[in-house]
Amino acid sequence: MRRLIIAVMAAGLVLMTSCLTDDDHYSLDKMWIGLGMADKGSDDGFKIEMDDGSVLFPAVKNFNESQLEDSDRVLVNYTILGDKVITELQKEYYVRINSIRKILKKGILDITPAIADSIGNDPVTINKVWLSRNQLLNFEFHYFGESKVHYINLVKEPGDLHAEDQPIKLELRHNSNGDAERFPMTSLVSFDLKAIRIVGLDSVVFHVTSQDYDGEEHTFDGVYHY
Repeated sequence: MRRLIIAVMAAGLVLMTSCLTDDDHYSLDKMWIGLGMADKGSDDGFKIEMDDGSVLFPAVKNFNESQLEDSDRVLVNYTILGDKVITELQKEYYVRINSIRKILKKGILDITPAIADSIGNDPVTINKVWLSRNQLLNFEFHYFGESKVHYINLVKEPGDLHAEDQPIKLELRHNSNGDAERFPMTSLVSFDLKAIRIVGLDSVVFHVTSQDYDGEEHTFDGVYHY
């Protein structure tokens, strides 16, 4: 059994994001890549709240904004055009969006006999797992497939949760939909953890299990603060 302790990581994917420093100079040939949340309900207009705490205001959009919903999870490639508000606690930028891709975002499902078959129990390899500042549990995972749609879910046993139930037991479940294991594939998914909040507490301990292609069980432990 492999055991990995995870902590809150505000920067998101370590290999896929960049941090800005005072020594950076904005240039049209510079690009940053990061994960964030689309915000279409703000009085300031459309913006993207990034996992590192910065906020992007698209001045040039190379995408159709109508294809995004409020609170969509997105992977953004962007170029900074200028500062909007920069303080010690607030960093807002005018940007050119070079590309944007929606990332799968889901809640936690109660696993019941009615949905057990559709949830599946196919193997999946976890490359990275982290908690982002927007209270999402994120997985970068690897699997094999060919042409069919695969399903990934985070599940728990049904019923109300209480303080003594900690750590809350969760399972990452993969349904390959009978697809041939022909090509290696990598994907991202983010899960909203609201379903494991316990009344009267401001945080809960959780424990996630998954199974890889060698039949080995992997475990991930963390603390969800809310």
